[in-house]
Amino acid sequence: MKRNKTKPVKIGDRYIGGGYPITVQSMTNTDTSDVDATVCQILALEEAGCDIIRVSVPDMLSAHALKAIKQRIHIPLVADIHFDYRLAIAAIDNGADKLRINPGNIGSAERVKVVVDAAKEHNVPIRIGVNSGSLERDILAKYEGRTSEALVESAVNNVKLLEDMGFYDIVISIKSSDVMDTIEAYRLISQQVDYPLHVGVTEAGTVWSGTIKSCVGIGTLLAEGIGDTLRVSLTGDPVEEVRVGIAVLKALGFRKEGVEIISCPTCARCNIDLIEIANEVERRTQYIKKPLKVAVMGCAVNGPGEASAADVGIAGGKGEGLLFKNGNIVKKVPQDKLVDALMEAIKDLL
Repeated sequence: MKRNKTKPVKIGDRYIGGGYPITVQSMTNTDTSDVDATVCQILALEEAGCDIIRVSVPDMLSAHALKAIKQRIHIPLVADIHFDYRLAIAAIDNGADKLRINPGNIGSAERVKVVVDAAKEHNVPIRIGVNSGSLERDILAKYEGRTSEALVESAVNNVKLLEDMGFYDIVISIKSSDVMDTIEAYRLISQQVDYPLHVGVTEAGTVWSGTIKSCVGIGTLLAEGIGDTLRVSLTGDPVEEVRVGIAVLKALGFRKEGVEIISCPTCARCNIDLIEIANEVERRTQYIKKPLKVAVMGCAVNGPGEASAADVGIAGGKGEGLLFKNGNIVKKVPQDKLVDALMEAIKDLL
């Protein structure tokens, strides 16, 4: 799938933009100053496939904790800064690989320059993060509200502020909790800049509703070639953010690794608890990295045929089911042994 051409920006040992693979980000919800809890969550996120992790830095204790956190994790660390420019300096000094700031709420241009100078010295990129809830008063007045055009103008103004200071190591995000405003804002800014774009729908909601809004917003943009990195924003376990983000990339063909589950919606022909079986298979295969298509079908009538594109799969029956590979039936299996038989067949393919 064709992607918009953007500049590459290096974050730790990863790149955003420049045609590099689209990365999945998340953010911890622990107290950053609690190093053990934060590291524990980050390691779980790494296991789920997170590429870049962001932590909030609300105070100096948290800023100084970054050094210890960095020593125990394996992915780039982004420091999220608001209001106090001194926290940004401390975060850089303690090893942050990237800053996320809204220059407009850091303070005067002089304070922004202090942050920019430190970022230059340490080769730390800056993500300009503009949200609909943090727009400048004059822009809100000009556009009479939080519109997509207002988001873009705020972002472009902040980009120019950094560029005027000779800083170009920039990533941009312009998020709204309104899906259509988010989509339109990214469409507009993608026509004006060639900096990498961090896409997402901010404050999207719970795991259920937030997943739907994020998939619509992020999926639409990525399908149009817009976006170099993403974060799914959910009120829940951050691991779910990563799982959803990876699923979006896989659905659009941007990622090939991992198991893709093919399962039917069930009908009156189904004689097994397909919902539970499909969920169990998904749980037991979620950390497999090899690209595989695994089918979990409700009946033997259409199962192997409809899922012939799958590398391996099962189809339920009455008291027993079928194990098949590439659409060809391998054997019959007792119903209570179906999942184990499937997992053994998957193991043989790894």
